[in-house]
Amino acid sequence: MCRKFCFFTSFTIVLVIVLTSTAKAELIGWWTFDEGSGTTAFDSSGKGNDGILGPEGDPKWVDGIIGGAIELDGSDDYIAIDSIADDLTENNFTVSAWIKTTAGEGNVIGANDSGSGHQFIFGVTGSGTLLVEASSNINSYPPVINDGEWHFIAYVRDGTTAYAYTDGKLVGMETPDGNPAGQVRWSIGQEWDDSPSDEFTGLVDDVHFFNHPLTEDEIQRVMKGGGFVLSSRPEPADGAIIYDTSVSLSWKPGDFAVSHDIYLGETFNDVNDGTGGTFRANQVDALFAAGLSGYPYPDGLVHGTTYYWRIDEVNEAEPNSPWKGEIWSFTIPPNTAYAPDPADGAEFVELNAQLSWAMGFDAKLHYIVFGEDYDEVSNADVGMPMGGNTNYNPGPLKMAKTYYWRADEFDGTETHKGQVWSFTTIGAVSGPNPADGAVDVKPSVILTWDAGSVATSHEVYFGMDADAVKNATTDSTEYKGPKALGKESYDPDKLILNSTYFWRIDEINGDNPDSPWAGNIWSFTTGNFFVIDDFETYDSEDNQIWIAWHDGIGFGGPGAEPYFTGNRTGAIVGDEDTYSYTEETIVHDGSQSMPYFYDNNKQDFSNYSEAELTLDYQRDWTEQGVDKLIIWFRGILNNDAERLYVSLSNRAGNPVVVYHDDPAATQIVTWTEWVIPLQAFADQGIDLTDVDRIAIGVGTRGNITIPGGSGKMYIDGIRLFQPAPEPQP
Repeated sequence: MCRKFCFFTSFTIVLVIVLTSTAKAELIGWWTFDEGSGTTAFDSSGKGNDGILGPEGDPKWVDGIIGGAIELDGSDDYIAIDSIADDLTENNFTVSAWIKTTAGEGNVIGANDSGSGHQFIFGVTGSGTLLVEASSNINSYPPVINDGEWHFIAYVRDGTTAYAYTDGKLVGMETPDGNPAGQVRWSIGQEWDDSPSDEFTGLVDDVHFFNHPLTEDEIQRVMKGGGFVLSSRPEPADGAIIYDTSVSLSWKPGDFAVSHDIYLGETFNDVNDGTGGTFRANQVDALFAAGLSGYPYPDGLVHGTTYYWRIDEVNEAEPNSPWKGEIWSFTIPPNTAYAPDPADGAEFVELNAQLSWAMGFDAKLHYIVFGEDYDEVSNADVGMPMGGNTNYNPGPLKMAKTYYWRADEFDGTETHKGQVWSFTTIGAVSGPNPADGAVDVKPSVILTWDAGSVATSHEVYFGMDADAVKNATTDSTEYKGPKALGKESYDPDKLILNSTYFWRIDEINGDNPDSPWAGNIWSFTTGNFFVIDDFETYDSEDNQIWIAWHDGIGFGGPGAEPYFTGNRTGAIVGDEDTYSYTEETIVHDGSQSMPYFYDNNKQDFSNYSEAELTLDYQRDWTEQGVDKLIIWFRGILNNDAERLYVSLSNRAGNPVVVYHDDPAATQIVTWTEWVIPLQAFADQGIDLTDVDRIAIGVGTRGNITIPGGSGKMYIDGIRLFQPAPEPQP
């Protein structure tokens, strides 16, 4: 399955990972395969463990995911790295590699002696999953990695426990057997029992070998191709709570730092971007203060504020310097109570729940207000004294009820009134969809909810005025009628763009004297766009993506519905290896996008690719003033360069076409927003009030004579937008 990758430039220096322990993981082998020619894969770790290309085969130097790579054809192609054995003295090590293959049953990294059995094999199974063999212990770990995409695989041996990773995520843990550290024959691309076997077919890039087990965080740093030179081990720890108005910041310097650029501020984005005056100093020492005279915030750090900080490591002798650090944070608690338990807005709270909270800064005494009415709790002057106790037992609670509470804090001088919190007990309606407070909601949304255990039916209230919905009865215009148990949905019809709506579900049970149970007021705000397709609803059952998007090969068979013979272009949409038949990893937003394969040189097919969607919703592309079509797309660097286009059609007449400005749009490797003014279609004669079909194509539409290229694209978020609001004076 495809993965979302981050690409980084490899450093041409010896790398040492900063571990969470006092030990360091020494890099004893690093083969980048950037040579481009020759019979030696040089070791960039500085240990001199150069790899020798097997003389029996003909490995090829090719482009990789980071610079160059080596291509192995599965027939006597391998790289011998035997000298690594001299630097591996015990069975505590980590190996990793980037691979790209469509084959199965191949060894990526292995340790074997003649006749000693498979002491260590790390590669791909015949079914395409990750393979780990440690003598008699043989395991395989999904997901499939022989899908023709780049994948990062790693194996960590920590004595009697081992861990397997795919694309930075832990996929397996085992108790290994064998003694890899006792072997003298190590290879990339094969295993060796008297002769080469289990040879790998595909591309291998950026192989690392450490003589220490790495953590999951360190594995991810290796995958990203950097991070060894970064600052680490922040003190205070990331996310710490500081009960003081000053702080001393320290960190573990990166291995190549000569000095440190220090950023500190109250906004994550400012610290991340180095803006807003957040740059504080460049200094040699790995220690910095704040909240004291002569330092940032000389009047003291502010209660109730989260501070963000970042350390960039600087070495003017290195071309990659400065190395931007991670963003860390610490918080000075507010004077008021915080961190309520149950959490504010919690649902399904048990009837015997105890309430607790984190005390405010320097609080000495606590007071609590508790009740069933928000206004009464909010407006109460004095709460129940709790002394120094930050826990409260409200006694038995009612089922399907929302409660409100607040905790006031006294610091010896002043009482700090707390925020009003709420929670709802078990039995109540829950699970609003859209979620409470959701934004950018489709104007065609269907409201759904989860029935409370007390309900035998529901009453629906809906409108644009929060108070009106809150106070509505069955005689109010906001009342939208009853819903039977098992029918937990309501269709409000098409809504106004960029507008906020409120709704409430009351639970009804005529046999219970406590009925009805009034629900909470939920809200959502529609987006300023209509969704043409966000690819979120497709699945592998009755709503397969190629049934909606007609491509070159079609689906089904004659005489059986649904059936489409195909449009005979080079387009193929969908991915039968995922649960939804869509792309589930490389997405712009949501959880699915459309994988789009194109082949403009396919025998007996047109020399362009096109997939077309017939619209059954939002055919009027002038409604509510929408004026632009936006499509998000992403290509792959090694795609063949082709144009991207969109065509629109009415029920009659020829399609009109708009091409992307970049003739190599298929090679753009980041998610790219394509904004098309609808006037560009209208100028070609399309009737925007009744658009029947939209098509996305690659190449020159109608081309049947000039062969083109092939590749894979990803499409997401096809929407119609209103004009952007005018800036305020």
